[in-house]
Amino acid sequence: MAPEMLDFKLGVWQHQPMKIVDIYEAKAQLCQLIEEALAGEACVIAEAGRPLVKVTSLEPAQPPQRLDFMAGEIAVAEDFDTMGAAEIDQLFGARA
Repeated sequence: MAPEMLDFKLGVWQHQPMKIVDIYEAKAQLCQLIEEALAGEACVIAEAGRPLVKVTSLEPAQPPQRLDFMAGEIAVAEDFDTMGAAEIDQLFGARA
């Protein structure tokens, strides 16, 4: 396999050779390959020279955004649901 490989996540060519490991060797060294991936060294597992999978670390999960982060900062008008009703009826016709 060529030293330049397509990085499917970024869709660009990367110019650094990626370690290619045979599937049977990977089976014997899985823990080591995982440790290397966590350290930032991705590798490709291949069978008979044909790439099968890319071993790389996952991005850390983003904490969920709080829905109440602006509680008390925004006020909604009491007539919010009917604001501009006359103009809308005039533009689009009377409501059914």
